[in-house]
Amino acid sequence: MSTNRVRIVTDSACDLPQRVANELGIEIVPLTIRIDGHEYVDRADLTPAEFWAKCAASPNLPETAAPAPGHFEAAYRRLAADGATSVVAINLSAALSATMQSAELAARGVADTIPVTVVDSQQCTLGLGAIVMDCARLAAGGASHQAVVDRARDLATRTKVWGALDTLENLKKGGRIGGAKAMLASALAIKPIIEVRDGKVEQGGKQRTRGKALAFLVETLVNAGPVENLMVINADCSDVDAFVEQLRPHYAGEIVVGDIGPVVGSHAGRGTIGIAYCVASSPPT
Repeated sequence: MSTNRVRIVTDSACDLPQRVANELGIEIVPLTIRIDGHEYVDRADLTPAEFWAKCAASPNLPETAAPAPGHFEAAYRRLAADGATSVVAINLSAALSATMQSAELAARGVADTIPVTVVDSQQCTLGLGAIVMDCARLAAGGASHQAVVDRARDLATRTKVWGALDTLENLKKGGRIGGAKAMLASALAIKPIIEVRDGKVEQGGKQRTRGKALAFLVETLVNAGPVENLMVINADCSDVDAFVEQLRPHYAGEIVVGDIGPVVGSHAGRGTIGIAYCVASSPPT
């Protein structure tokens, strides 16, 4: 039996349900959120419902801050004390946050205690979560450190996230769209589509109604060909169960549903719904 024990560390932008993280032994280092001068630790100080309520009451967008290197260092040392032989830290896209930088500084700080490799997921929310889950399963099966690192890097090139926004309010607050434009788009019931591309959140199109936006997401999944690790992300959406049912005919495996956390949610806004998946490396034979 292998004495190798690789453990996975990530950050709270992964939006994985806590039960999934617990089952797979994934260590999650939280980002912090600042709303109107008050700081909150992601996942610890605010439930998603409280977060959305505070967002609605504030004229400003929340700000998110990367964890300090010390928080990653503490996580690495905890895992070493728990018997880990090495750590693979898979983090929020470096193009979106300084979180990767903190993880790398911390890795150097524990070099004499435990080897740590930091991987840029080029993703956020459950795109990151999908990669982390997959690698945690591989590690739990006794894979080598390098095999887990290679898998994470490979998945980073094949993972996709698409989302349909329900409101333009947050884009307006963030200055990404003018008030007049936002009013016009809202009157026309425009639902912007976003896509994570090359590690950044980009515009992926627009649809005229929520129904059409959800149909677009289903079609995007179908057109992607064979996929792995399908997940559904949602920001306090009442129609999430119905959306999962629309996806089921096109995917045989388990569909993990997670809440969009503050990192993406503060820009996308309440009501955002989307999909994360990995394009299969080769069609099943």
